[in-house]
Amino acid sequence: MSQKILAINSGSSSLKFKLYELSEQTVLASGHVDRIGQRNSTFTFEIHGQKTIQAEKMDDHLAAIQTVVNGLLTSHVIEHKSEIIAVGHRISHGGRFYTHPVKVDAAVKAKIKELSVLSPLHNPVNLAGIEAFEKILPEAAEVATFDTSFHYTIPPKAYMYGLPYNYFKDYDIRRYGFHGPSHEYIVLKARELFGAQQTRRMITCHLGNGASLCAALDGKSVNSSMGFTPLAGLLMGTRSGDIDPEIIPFIEERFHMSSEDVRKMLNQDSGLLGLSGLSNDVRDLNQAAKAGNQRAQLALDVYVHQIQQYIGAYTTDLNGLDMLVFTAGVGEHSAMIRQAVCAQLAFLGVKLDDEKNRANALRIDAPNSRVKVAVIPTDEEAIIARDIKQVLGIK
Repeated sequence: MSQKILAINSGSSSLKFKLYELSEQTVLASGHVDRIGQRNSTFTFEIHGQKTIQAEKMDDHLAAIQTVVNGLLTSHVIEHKSEIIAVGHRISHGGRFYTHPVKVDAAVKAKIKELSVLSPLHNPVNLAGIEAFEKILPEAAEVATFDTSFHYTIPPKAYMYGLPYNYFKDYDIRRYGFHGPSHEYIVLKARELFGAQQTRRMITCHLGNGASLCAALDGKSVNSSMGFTPLAGLLMGTRSGDIDPEIIPFIEERFHMSSEDVRKMLNQDSGLLGLSGLSNDVRDLNQAAKAGNQRAQLALDVYVHQIQQYIGAYTTDLNGLDMLVFTAGVGEHSAMIRQAVCAQLAFLGVKLDDEKNRANALRIDAPNSRVKVAVIPTDEEAIIARDIKQVLGIK
């Protein structure tokens, strides 16, 4: 009976997974559960290149995880649950406490719960995933990989806020950065594909429903658009991104909203959805904009403009730019967004090959572009699997 490890990426209403053969670290099965807690939830499962999609009502993450494990058993990818010796989890916020992956115990779970106030959309469901696996696979070791860990190399000049110093000293209020496993994977993959010298000064654009940019110098993060929480930075699918902080008390007072009401509005009712009044999905907005919907076009314009602003700022952090990489759902699949972003970057020497861009090719820069531009599919689960082996001392 061969040993296997399982990498889990829990979202607020979704769950992605990959099952690896431990000895060779090859992917045996992968898939995702979407719309957890909704009537139209689905389970997508891929094995040996064959993909199946089934509709199945899943009320919570425990039900979703049971569905995943049942799928592995009925497909005979595993014959018994005991073959899975370890499960790795992506955790949103590790604060100052976790700069590296750790084995999960009661103290780690308590700290993840404590930090939920800083990542209310993700830490609770990340913890729910851990607790669900404790019930379903009680013998498996569990490892936590933190979104914030890759960014611990950000220097103080980039992570400090202009607040009284005691808020940092006593309460750890600072920029942390998120989407760490994605940015780390992209940085490592780009250096593997194109060489360390050609990728010294790199900006990685993780553009999905959540979105963030990272400036990486010689393979290490030196800035991230997300901040104390994942709400900061770019306008996202449903999150506001950066706003004038005085807006918050203004809204609370004018509309008699509690801080929790405002937090919910900023995290769940803002961003592309809030601006457009239509959708948090770039594909929907692009289609609506083509049909003449001005608010859909406005949402896309603001989104693109903010990405451009961060690229410009991070070029100064890096003292130039060697490579620009797009990843995640929008970054990997929306030629329109990539083209719109790069249209204002000619001053940096960025030029796209339109045909390669439309084809979502690996390299989409034109031959005369001074900056390499790439589209690299992210693989956060690969980082989680690596972390499992590192933490448990598995060769």
